[in-house]
Amino acid sequence: MVRRLFLIRHGPTHQTVFTGWRDVPADLSDTAAVARMRDHLPAYAPIISSDLIRCVATADAIAGGRVRLPHDAKLREFDFGVWDGLGFEEVGARDPILSRAFWDDPGDVTPPGGESWHDVAARVSASIDAHMAAHGDLIVVAHFGAILCQIGHLTGQPPKQMIAQKIDPLSVSELHFDGVAWSLASVNHNP
Repeated sequence: MVRRLFLIRHGPTHQTVFTGWRDVPADLSDTAAVARMRDHLPAYAPIISSDLIRCVATADAIAGGRVRLPHDAKLREFDFGVWDGLGFEEVGARDPILSRAFWDDPGDVTPPGGESWHDVAARVSASIDAHMAAHGDLIVVAHFGAILCQIGHLTGQPPKQMIAQKIDPLSVSELHFDGVAWSLASVNHNP
């Protein structure tokens, strides 16, 4: 029996700076896009989200009659540490070598006071593994970085390859597990 995982990126925040654990709201005013997402997802699968308000609100908006699991802080975006709230140019000027390495060779590179790609991948995958073991198929509303880390973890794609992948707000990436291996059914799909 195939198990399915649906990774939904929260609604747009319109942030133009590093946005990790800062609690900024999602813009869910595109009610047609929200309705398309709600209708696209399987009605039987429970839905869970990061505990940050942009994910909570998005999950609530697309939940419909699905079982709504408690929010999970382990599904949060990268903790960007002191970079959170700074623009990309500010971060580049503040930490030129470190910020370049963060994008060019992701994996173990950690922003000051934050977490690395591998830290996030371990945190997110442990959470999703536990929820899928308890509930089977699962809908997860999370963040750009958390979604990329999970896709990379399940498919074996390295961080350097994954970091270039586009994941739009209110998009779904679907993965299937056939009992032996995970496969990517779709990525960045906008229903």
